[in-house]
Amino acid sequence: MNTRRQPLSSSERAARIVLSLVFAMALAHVPATVAQTPSAREPKPTDHEPARATWTPTRTPDGQPDLQGMWVNFDSTPFEADTAAPFTAGPGVGPPSHWMDHDSPTSAQRRSMVVDPPNGRVPVMKWAEDKRDYDLAHLEDAPQHETPWVRCITRGVPGGMFPAGYNNAYEIIQIPGYVVIVYEMIHETRIIPLDGRPHVGDSIRLWNGDPRGHWEGDTLVVETTNFNDKGSIATSAATGRIRGIPQSEQLHVVERFTRVSDSGIEYVVTITDPKVYTRPWTVALPLNRDDSYVMYEYACQEGNLALPNALRAGRAREREAAAQAR
Repeated sequence: MNTRRQPLSSSERAARIVLSLVFAMALAHVPATVAQTPSAREPKPTDHEPARATWTPTRTPDGQPDLQGMWVNFDSTPFEADTAAPFTAGPGVGPPSHWMDHDSPTSAQRRSMVVDPPNGRVPVMKWAEDKRDYDLAHLEDAPQHETPWVRCITRGVPGGMFPAGYNNAYEIIQIPGYVVIVYEMIHETRIIPLDGRPHVGDSIRLWNGDPRGHWEGDTLVVETTNFNDKGSIATSAATGRIRGIPQSEQLHVVERFTRVSDSGIEYVVTITDPKVYTRPWTVALPLNRDDSYVMYEYACQEGNLALPNALRAGRAREREAAAQAR
């Protein structure tokens, strides 16, 4: 679906991020696909727990706990516990297998990414599952029935942090007063202020919400509010039945990033949306450092034929039905 471009150099990437940040500061508010080329190094499961007890956190020049670097979250752990194996499309359907080729670290498999409730299942309300099913049955009717990822808008927050089959890279950059997270998928950049400013007004609603960060010891805590009700809490097929579950304007997301070793960050996110879930729920997963990873531009819209072709198919079916009704 996407076209491969030349990788951005470190200076080009930094320039783009700084320009975005300047724009954000001026306005007080501002947002898998090419796989890595395989090498002789094979992906290996990672487990950061042994290093956590003895590792001493490092600091940035201005004293922040250092989260900087290139991080990946390739992970075969089921999103929910007690779920069937993900659907596998037949030959010629879906992305080519080489999109999944990589030599990055792979997280050790666990029971599920959902760690609370204790049963590892998302406490989603029936109406939200019915809405998901209705949208899936009407993909050919209008683009709004597709997830925002397929529409090349966003993978969402926190959906953009949930692993997909490919392009699972994130670059974290820190400057005084801000943490910046560059997502490989859909080339998004999250700019997170740390200066204690209040959230934007309640009338302002955004696809990825309005983030505010602060430090609790060595943990970066990011609270995001002010979501619109147009997105989905998860957009990757790897999230199973949660893909396409709608979000409401009451969505409230709290993320925690804790550096637990030189090569690992513990990512924990708690999702509260009383219109969609019967209680808050939490996902935990590792981020693994990969200094050799090269992040290419994710040119989504330029090669996105899936959505217009689906809509054309719907119109063709309508013409066929009309002709048969004559």
